[in-house]
Amino acid sequence: MCSACWNNSSKKEPFWTNSPSFIVKSYSPMAETKYIFVTGGVASSLGKGIIASSIGKLLQARGFNITIQKFDPYINIDPGTLNPYEHGECYVTDDGQETDLDLGHYERFTGIKTTSYNNFTTGRIYQSVIDKERRGDYLGKTIQVVPHITDEIKRDMLYLGKKGGYDFVITEIGGTIGDIESLPFVEAIRQLKWELGKNAVCIHLTYVPYLAAAGELKTKPTQHSVKELQSEGIQPDILVLRTEHELNAGLCKKVANFCNVSPDAVFQSPDMPSIYQVPVCMQDQGIDRVILEKLGMPVGEKPSLGPWRAFLDRRNNATEELHIGLVGKYDLQDAYKSIIEALQQAGVYNDRKVRCHFINSENITNENVAEMLQGMAGYVICPGFGQRGTEGKLIATRYCREQNLPTFGICLGMQMMVVEFARNVLGYADANSTELNSKTKHNVIDIMEEQKNITNMGGTMRLGGYECAVKAASRSREIYGSDVIRERHRHRYEFNSDFLAQYEEKGMKCVGTNPESGLVEIVEIPTLKWFIGTQFHPEYSSTVLEPHPLFLDFVKTAIAHQSEVEA
Repeated sequence: MCSACWNNSSKKEPFWTNSPSFIVKSYSPMAETKYIFVTGGVASSLGKGIIASSIGKLLQARGFNITIQKFDPYINIDPGTLNPYEHGECYVTDDGQETDLDLGHYERFTGIKTTSYNNFTTGRIYQSVIDKERRGDYLGKTIQVVPHITDEIKRDMLYLGKKGGYDFVITEIGGTIGDIESLPFVEAIRQLKWELGKNAVCIHLTYVPYLAAAGELKTKPTQHSVKELQSEGIQPDILVLRTEHELNAGLCKKVANFCNVSPDAVFQSPDMPSIYQVPVCMQDQGIDRVILEKLGMPVGEKPSLGPWRAFLDRRNNATEELHIGLVGKYDLQDAYKSIIEALQQAGVYNDRKVRCHFINSENITNENVAEMLQGMAGYVICPGFGQRGTEGKLIATRYCREQNLPTFGICLGMQMMVVEFARNVLGYADANSTELNSKTKHNVIDIMEEQKNITNMGGTMRLGGYECAVKAASRSREIYGSDVIRERHRHRYEFNSDFLAQYEEKGMKCVGTNPESGLVEIVEIPTLKWFIGTQFHPEYSSTVLEPHPLFLDFVKTAIAHQSEVEA
């Protein structure tokens, strides 16, 4: 949002309450929704999600109401059952959809709230078509990829534009052009390009490699990628070239000539110190202007991106580092993507560069815990599923509690706090979660009654946003500044309230509960510097311009702790 729009927008409730959308529109929506399709070539993981998010941010700054959606070619119904090593973290929307991690980028960049209509997979598309066929909706027709699968894809691509009242719908296609899995999605875009006419543009992201031996940047992979896209019936309107080295004007003109794209529609996306600098880089080159021109829309003045640039300035000026340990079992940064981003955002607003360090909980023992955890200003006991690495988390949690170190437990991390406290403070040596030991007599973490007969793993947990009542005079109430909050969940096991009184008596306070079910949502030990566990995932709600209050306060406390240690 540009600074003028930011200053003139009505005052909004904090994002963690059940508040309206991040953007307050001050104009009537356009008569026709515009559609932007983002595809990728040459290689995967080039950053289509970052480019889509950046374009959304720039259009939003011009006052447009935007949304972004992701279509993934894999056959899983959703990423909920995918191993984080395969696909990174599973991001959860407020309405309870397990989605691709790119939706986290969409929300962090733009502040929009995505839903189940913002992420589709091949599996979900086919499931919908097969369900319709079984009901007889197709009146005996032979079901084929074209037109039935492609029609279903087109319907989902257009849904948000028709029902949501958006000015722009940005659609990212996962995978790489040429993959057999993505062909139906590309065909759907080809058809929509003709049907939508002037209301659609296609942006193709490719890679320009640098051959060190030859000392040259090579455009041939980009040419082949565009040729592949053209062979599938789509002529890209705009090219974005990912590169580790700056591209000169001659090289960009060469790409334009060989790819049938106008020279002013070729942009470069070099490596940046932060992904949050990409919108500014794209704006400086004029990508939002070219998009509007190609859609036949008035360009208007260039937005200032005031709050966004202020965030970047503060980030660049923060030189002192703060080291946070992530205690978990996935040695992959994308597995904890939202947590890392939330910590780094909170670091910026505390004028620190947060450096996150993975600490493999599988390797933690009573003998080496002090050595493995040394040098950090604070610790996050990370979420996850399954037994692997949990004993190490318990050992780390005990060490952090007994040493009074700033500690933040999220989901399974909160459950590890509860189990560790039961074992070493309440005196229940066999205390555990029934997820990890179904025969424990002290099941301080147990499965919800309504979950006990569920056999399917996908989409059957407690998912999405739920309200939480926060007790007065608690640290969490002070941090949130509200007695009722709303946060997103992704778990199947809960705090067993049969033991609640014993925890309260011994000093672990259950300060947050769901108003309807009474399920415990937040635990804390008020006598410690910062020892808070949340059953929900607060990292999902943290954005660039509205960092999450729990992460802000955790980082602030970690800074104070570091100062004490150094003194």
